[in-house]
Amino acid sequence: MKKTHYLAGIALLSATAAMPTFAADECTLDINSNDAMQFDQKELSVPATCEEVTLNLHHTGTMAKNVMGHNWILTATEDMQPVATDGMSAGADNEYVKADDDRVIAHTDVVGGGESTSVTFSIADLNAGDDYSFFCSFPGHVSIMNGKFNITE
Repeated sequence: MKKTHYLAGIALLSATAAMPTFAADECTLDINSNDAMQFDQKELSVPATCEEVTLNLHHTGTMAKNVMGHNWILTATEDMQPVATDGMSAGADNEYVKADDDRVIAHTDVVGGGESTSVTFSIADLNAGDDYSFFCSFPGHVSIMNGKFNITE
């Protein structure tokens, strides 16, 4: 290799190493659920600089979604229990989410063991420091499968 090509390669590597990490990575979240009615994280955070967030929900278990299905719903914390209650009434055909519920910021479909789903949503109207929670609205799951969603400055 010629010395000029070698030096150009070093300069390129140095320049790319100094580049900031793309915000898209910080704006994509992964969370796992299982057959023991658990999310693998109790807290998720994204920077306020994200325009949109993509949440990927993975069900690492083996049970079918009609037996041990999971979804992921984001609401203001004060709305969590009422949204879950209304979701149970909405039923499986509606992914356990009441249709056109303005309290729901984002939600995924219900998935069973070995399945995954995603949702992409805007956080433009959400505020850092406000109290948000995520949860599973499958009947009986909300009390165990929940956590905090934070927007950081």
